[in-house]
Amino acid sequence: MDALPHYYTVAASGNNSTSHVVVSSSGVSDIVTDAPAEFGGPGDQWSPEALMMAAVADCFILTFRAIARASKLDWQALTVEATGTLDRVDRKTQFTDIGLSVAVTVIGDVSEQQVERLLHKAEEGCLITNSLNAAISLEFAVAYA
Repeated sequence: MDALPHYYTVAASGNNSTSHVVVSSSGVSDIVTDAPAEFGGPGDQWSPEALMMAAVADCFILTFRAIARASKLDWQALTVEATGTLDRVDRKTQFTDIGLSVAVTVIGDVSEQQVERLLHKAEEGCLITNSLNAAISLEFAVAYA
């Protein structure tokens, strides 16, 4: 890993003739977004709210991957479903809770307690959730290949 701090730049552009927003960053494909249906949008594009939950789920997997590698845990697959609760607190709309539902398939002789410990380390180490005020909860299922 490069020394901190790291900097990430993203640009967003929109216009008055369409509700879509184009999000771009150097070296990756653009993403077209729009407001979710809950905010009067069409509901057929990625929204900032869905992208936030995608970032949480993605970060969890990448953090788990690094922790599992360091712990020499042999695993085959990991899926994460992140569900955020958007609510109003002190007249501000924000994510108040994020539930992570994780399914992991491991290989070999490893205890469920060891896997649970590593999953909790991934939850605690995810830089995205560490940057949010929302309460994080984790439920998981372990399968063996």
